Amino acid sequence: MVDFGGWDMPVQYSGILDEHQTVRRSVGLFDVSHMGEIEVRGPQALDLVNYATTNNAARLKTGQAHYSALLYGHGGFVDDILVHKVADDHYFLCVNASNQEKDFEHLCALNNTSATIELTSNRYAQLAVQGPKALATLQKLTSTDLAAIRYYYFTEGEVSSTPARIARTGYTGEDGFEIYVAPEDACRIWGELLSAGEEFGIKPCGLGARNTLRLEAKMALYGHEITASITPWEADLGWIVKMDKGDFMGRAALERQKQDGVRRMLIGFEMRGRGIGRDGYEVHLDGVPAGWVTSGGPSPTLGKNIGLCYLPSEAAQPGRPIQVVIRDQPVDAVTVPTPFYKRA
Repeated sequence: MVDFGGWDMPVQYSGILDEHQTVRRSVGLFDVSHMGEIEVRGPQALDLVNYATTNNAARLKTGQAHYSALLYGHGGFVDDILVHKVADDHYFLCVNASNQEKDFEHLCALNNTSATIELTSNRYAQLAVQGPKALATLQKLTSTDLAAIRYYYFTEGEVSSTPARIARTGYTGEDGFEIYVAPEDACRIWGELLSAGEEFGIKPCGLGARNTLRLEAKMALYGHEITASITPWEADLGWIVKMDKGDFMGRAALERQKQDGVRRMLIGFEMRGRGIGRDGYEVHLDGVPAGWVTSGGPSPTLGKNIGLCYLPSEAAQPGRPIQVVIRDQPVDAVTVPTPFYKRA
């Protein structure tokens, strides 16, 4: 157990490698109740959400979610978030645990509409059922037709006769569901999910496997790939920025950066020499310091040591030899296409 954003969180149960492979091959269960929830309501809810975030919430259908970002005026990340459209006048934001109060204050500071903003994290526990057998496991506990929920859609249903918001989302690169339930029901449902998935070899999973799974799928982690000093262009997240939707917080800065040229970019790499490129390690180009590792470690699926790093834009192309400085020694690596893993 470790402190994570003020929460006591499990790093592992049966072991990171075991849990990782269980999710890739069958089904794993994560307690992600540390994640924050913010709800925006009112006739002008869309106006606020669309101004505060980079993606175009006006395109969301009721029951649909998308990945988006909150930015500062200078274009750096306040946080990366999931936006769910519950109704025309109700948006449900899932935010990172350590950022929830900051995100709430940021939204309040931007709110010049009649919309109301509420930090509702204490009303929700969140459980993530992830892997090829996630649907078969969860379906045992609900009358909601899970197969009818498309990727990045959600529905108001029930799990174990308890009201639940069921979203076909996740942070593992696998199919799966994230379910939001009342905290008082979470422990019971956790146990029932483990029983329901027993025939598939379900295992509880901790932060360690969550990190290796998301790294293989090249899913950003706040404080690593994205920070207050990194913009979406640099983080290879331009696809969540809709410049054509009208004004939004940080838009002018992003426009300027695009005109001036993006000077650094996120790129994947594989180690060629012996060693693991860990978070924060220096990266060299031809022996000269040029960037840093944002996330790195062994890939259980690929059997290689992989990572993500920032490099000057002209060098952030697959096939470029680089060196990662490990214990004061430059070790050979090469840039590669991402994601490292994509499910069939």
